[in-house]
Amino acid sequence: MVQNVNCGPGHGISIGGLGKGNTQASVSNVTVQNANMVGTMTGVRIKTWQGGSGYVKNIRFSKIKLSRVATLIVIDQFYCDQSKCRNQTSAVALSDITYDGVVGTYTVQPVYLACSDTEPCRSIHLDGIQLELLKQRGASYDPFCWQAYGDLQGPTEPPITCLQNGNSK
Repeated sequence: MVQNVNCGPGHGISIGGLGKGNTQASVSNVTVQNANMVGTMTGVRIKTWQGGSGYVKNIRFSKIKLSRVATLIVIDQFYCDQSKCRNQTSAVALSDITYDGVVGTYTVQPVYLACSDTEPCRSIHLDGIQLELLKQRGASYDPFCWQAYGDLQGPTEPPITCLQNGNSK
């Protein structure tokens, strides 16, 4: 368990980059609770490289307060820290990821869930999500989801209508 953390400026709190160089990764049963982030690039993030294998499961981000963060909630199964990465079909599987009580302000995008076509993200749970755009210069974007499956426990702000109900096939 990671708790009572203050971050910023910087990259926020990340699990990953997992699976780099087609390696296997296994991460489970991690809770991040009572964290505050100010002026970070991301808030809470899970990032995996294409071509990896293994899993990330049973992750909980709870009671997270964010201020002036570019993108607050991020899952990126296409992570690449270079100008170009090779497209690959295998991926580290993500499941049972919970975001509970994530509140704050963002400058670019509230939610970015980019999951693999071959290993979609399963059982993403969003509860008590209250995110507000901080007006700034530059573009801002709506929540984005690709191959992300799960459920909303009550209303979210902004509405996260891109999360697909249930599990993938």
